[in-house]
Amino acid sequence: MIRWLIALGLAVLASPLRAETCRLALALAMDISTSVDETEDALQRQGLAAALIAPEVVEAFFSSPAPVALAVYEWSGRDTQRVILNWTMINTEADLLVAASKVQQSVRSDRDSATAMGYALAFGANLLQQAPPCLFQTIDLSGDGSNNDGYGPDSAYRHFSFQNVVVNGLVINAADFEGELFLIPFFENNVLHGPGAFLEVAQGFEDFERAMRRKLERELSGLQIGAVQNGGFP
Repeated sequence: MIRWLIALGLAVLASPLRAETCRLALALAMDISTSVDETEDALQRQGLAAALIAPEVVEAFFSSPAPVALAVYEWSGRDTQRVILNWTMINTEADLLVAASKVQQSVRSDRDSATAMGYALAFGANLLQQAPPCLFQTIDLSGDGSNNDGYGPDSAYRHFSFQNVVVNGLVINAADFEGELFLIPFFENNVLHGPGAFLEVAQGFEDFERAMRRKLERELSGLQIGAVQNGGFP
């Protein structure tokens, strides 16, 4: 807790006119493109719901007195993005249980669209514009394929507001050779954005819950002290 209080104090000194109500606005984006079948989609939703209430993740959510604002959306084609969980302030474990339940009970909105990663990121950037004021903003993009519809991540980063936004990735490596040779490098070179951005890899959809738990714990427990001390992002 002392570490968080010091970090919050640094943030106030760096930007005294800001009025943040939470430490992190976190938007989780799930891939529902045509490469994701019904079983895989269920593994993804159930995995995310389970990860949100895993003991280590719950502990990370409440590792600071400042709460986290959470949103979840699904994405695929250029016109296929839908909010599953709108911005919810996670003040208590009950709030987290409600959020996990909404994810668990959600039903995918589309089954036949391509992978429009740039549009998914743009949607996330716009969603963050509606978030409560927080010290940090992060988008998590999960996917089992690279961009094949519309503009790519590089165009999204150039033309939409990603100032002070970190984008982390979760690669769902359904085929070892494809992921190692192409998909993981694609995420590393094109998707990750901002100081401290990192990639987590799930070895298939069956491994999604474990990878999501690991990623959430890392995001929620850590804080980009350097960015705060420098007064923001470069």
